[in-house]
Amino acid sequence: MPWVFDDFLLNLRLDASVLHRLLPTAALFATLVAAALPAQANETAIRKAIAERMPNAPKIDEIRPAPMPGLWEIRIGNEIRYIDPTGTFLIEGELIDLKAKKNLTEERVTQLNRIDFASLPLKDAVVWKTGTGKRRIAVFADPNCGYCKRFEADLQKVDNITVYMFLYPILSKDSADKSKAIWCAKDRSKAWFDLMLKNVSPIMMGNCDTAVLQRNLELGQKLGISGTPTSFMRTGQRIVGARSSDIRKLVEVAKN
Repeated sequence: MPWVFDDFLLNLRLDASVLHRLLPTAALFATLVAAALPAQANETAIRKAIAERMPNAPKIDEIRPAPMPGLWEIRIGNEIRYIDPTGTFLIEGELIDLKAKKNLTEERVTQLNRIDFASLPLKDAVVWKTGTGKRRIAVFADPNCGYCKRFEADLQKVDNITVYMFLYPILSKDSADKSKAIWCAKDRSKAWFDLMLKNVSPIMMGNCDTAVLQRNLELGQKLGISGTPTSFMRTGQRIVGARSSDIRKLVEVAKN
């Protein structure tokens, strides 16, 4: 029965063809697995060494190879440390690429601190703008924060900006009382300006729903905001502090 033998040869050629096409994929997979094994082994060794030598160390969220060969990055929250592959030497500091003139640690932390601006509940903020308002920024501020007052004064000098001011009363009970009065004011932005720019405390005018303040506190905790002012550009970039350089950075980023 010649046709049976012909079918056998045809199937054999087809199997060989399929195998030929699969070999590069299999080789790539094997290479990736082989490359991953040492990395996984190093991560395991590092975690074991830290657990033995630093039993009270905070929880490590991630361990991965650092940009510098032979060095590993340890991430705890949004903080970065470096360690050798044996878990013997721990480095606290910044990793600088002298050739590229880049602060690699700063770039990594900036990436970790970035948020999705569109996900912010802007309805829970006091809003004001100048000009076209095309530059957008969200600010978490405490009404009793001196740096926040200075930051607010500097923001007034920025043109074409929309500011979403999230009341974030973390300093004292008085901060919460003032935040409630501002939120319940007929003109919230005016009440905010009067306090921050003129030092005129707001007066509580009747009752209103102030659950927004608790939502802001929960949001700030989720975003890891521990101090004020903390700002976010529409790109998601985080800026902590109230220095003049921060305002300049704000303006440059917001232009894009």
